[in-house]
Amino acid sequence: MRNPLGLSTFTLASPFSDADCPGAFAKVAALGYDVIEVCVEDPRLLSAQAVRDAAEEHGLAVSICGAFGPGRDLSTEDADGRAAGLAYLRYCVELAAAVGSPHVAGPMYAPTGQARMLSPDDRARQRARAAESLRAAADHAGEHGVRLALEPLNRFETDLVNTVEQGLDLCAATGRDNVGLMLDTFHQNIEEKDLGAAIRAAGDRVFQFQVSENDRGTPGSGHIPWPEVFAALEDIGYSGQIVVESFLPTIVEIARAVSLWRPVAPSMDALAADSLTFLRTALHNH
Repeated sequence: MRNPLGLSTFTLASPFSDADCPGAFAKVAALGYDVIEVCVEDPRLLSAQAVRDAAEEHGLAVSICGAFGPGRDLSTEDADGRAAGLAYLRYCVELAAAVGSPHVAGPMYAPTGQARMLSPDDRARQRARAAESLRAAADHAGEHGVRLALEPLNRFETDLVNTVEQGLDLCAATGRDNVGLMLDTFHQNIEEKDLGAAIRAAGDRVFQFQVSENDRGTPGSGHIPWPEVFAALEDIGYSGQIVVESFLPTIVEIARAVSLWRPVAPSMDALAADSLTFLRTALHNH
């Protein structure tokens, strides 16, 4: 397997901005990664020009990932709220097109951290609103040659899409071929009974793949069944990016959002370097 290997900017700076681009892109390239996944937390701080210039200077491909917190809810009952979420997602799509990212990825169907015990009818209505919003976003993305990669999250971070099965159902509800999934081993480890089977079930709907250990730490340092994961990716013919995602424990808002209460590696620099070493070796051996 020879997949492009990437690193998320959540390990480097938050919120990521134009000012961070020169140093961050240089570091990711120097480590030996192929891709930098740029997480768009505040669109006011980030421009396509800065991202594109840094990518070209350092020879990196770019992946665009959204940050879907309060105010960016594509499933809310409030029409103005859905419009705000859709406007943000459209911005991410246009940024992706401008910097050469094949997709926008993330849990774009609902805000992260929302946990409600809804009735089956209310849940169905929420899912229908999300599908309608995503359909509109997918049409906009299609005009720009961009795909949407929906990320199932674990039950503690969302109440809407936790598993591949639920993710595929939502993709189907949009009726659009450019809507697929981004899978993340951290979330899958919590929600899927069989990681390999879940990846195989997703098949060609896997548009992006993130890796993280069971504690959000360095891949290979915990109990994720990596041979099973890589075998499943090979079985579905996945040739896309594999991106390391973890989070800076020093950013209070991010740490609280993902319940990161302790360091999961000696440093983010160590996590970035050790993750790449592990992935290269594991993929080569596989």
